[in-house]
Amino acid sequence: MGLLTGLRDSISRAASSLFSEQDPKRIGIYGPPNAGKTTLANRIARDWTEHGDAVGPESHIPHETRRARRKENVEIERNGKSVSIDIVDTPGVTTKVDYTEFLDHDMEKEDAVRRSREATEGVAEAMHWLREDVDGVIYVLDSAEDPFTQVNTMLIGIIESQDLPVLIFANKIDLEDSSVQRIRNAFPQHETVPLSALEGDNMDEVYDKIAEYFG
Repeated sequence: MGLLTGLRDSISRAASSLFSEQDPKRIGIYGPPNAGKTTLANRIARDWTEHGDAVGPESHIPHETRRARRKENVEIERNGKSVSIDIVDTPGVTTKVDYTEFLDHDMEKEDAVRRSREATEGVAEAMHWLREDVDGVIYVLDSAEDPFTQVNTMLIGIIESQDLPVLIFANKIDLEDSSVQRIRNAFPQHETVPLSALEGDNMDEVYDKIAEYFG
């Protein structure tokens, strides 16, 4: 009886291991505020899910995403290879959220203070996901902005310390001031993929790289 029980347990563990490898990988979309993370998450969802529902609202106002949002079981097929991922769209990470940022967008002070508090909580949640709950990272940067910032250096360092696979996406190449090379120079140890999530430019390469890195 003991031998049979041990055999059954071994088979159960092997089966569990087999199925766990097939579980969707949680891929966190990270980066500073207004880099286009939600725009990218929405485009991936529209392109690769049956109903194409948006992951979250897009806005030019900073910190529109103040809670992590998850889109499960996104199946991406490229070059005969299929990868199943759960997209985790995270709040933009910054060292400080100042309520006065929101006053510039015709927001009342009370709403601005509430929104800044929610954004601060969102940053903490994003960091929790990064340390505990993601299997890989898509790091989105606005290619028209300077990538040499404390936040970007800190986050890339944390991602590397977690030994997580990471792709850097240089977004907003449709803008006149875009410089993909500037981002490549900032983080030469990682592959940088140019794209415009808004216009849909270079999305074929984006999906090729997602399948390659996270498959």
